[in-house]
Amino acid sequence: MAVLSGIHPVAEALRAKRPLDRILVARGLGGARIQEVIDLARQAGTPVRFEERAALDRLAATGAHQGVIALGAAKKYADLDEVAPASDLIVVLDGVEDPHNLGAIIRTAHAAGAGAVVIAERRAAGLTDVVAKAAAGALEYVPIVRAGNLNQVLRSLKDMGYFVYGLDERGPVAYDQAVWNQKTVIVMGAEGKGLHELVRKNCDVLLSIPMAGKIASLNVSVATGVVLFSRLSRYRTAEAELG
Repeated sequence: MAVLSGIHPVAEALRAKRPLDRILVARGLGGARIQEVIDLARQAGTPVRFEERAALDRLAATGAHQGVIALGAAKKYADLDEVAPASDLIVVLDGVEDPHNLGAIIRTAHAAGAGAVVIAERRAAGLTDVVAKAAAGALEYVPIVRAGNLNQVLRSLKDMGYFVYGLDERGPVAYDQAVWNQKTVIVMGAEGKGLHELVRKNCDVLLSIPMAGKIASLNVSVATGVVLFSRLSRYRTAEAELG
């Protein structure tokens, strides 16, 4: 049984009507935010039980659950053929291993309007409680596709009319000079490793983020935000000029 912890992730799961078996709240805990979770659970018909905090610690395997845990089925992975036709922006992650980075990227992707995030099946973080907590509720709204072969995914997306942009520190085009296609795939590499060579070859263009300081690269979740919001800003500027 999947464990989802934290006030905000649990509240968003309830708002998104995610099937949950029950909600556990630490005994003696109160306040407006806790009451909101309880009210949402009652509206959804999800049982609420009050347990000792030690019991929640054991279930969550961490003390950072804020006194609220939801028990339910793990979020199902989406099918690429179902989500791609309705999306103009898809984020593909080439081996991101840190669950905190994955959660932060999912949150950023949702904020920037991405229709889906594709993650690798092997040598990469999957959907865990840590990811859900770092995503701060966004996991309930962003379809996640798990792919056994990222290169096949990129080729399939190209066949659907997507243009593939890969972020690489050696990329010849600065991210803020990119000409964005309406249907965009943005590929981000693994922490410290970047894009695999074959994935790099399957990108239509390679972008880079020029550094002003002495550090050669950014954290992958930060770099994702830089690129995604540069694209979003460009689109909003173009819409304003047309409007």
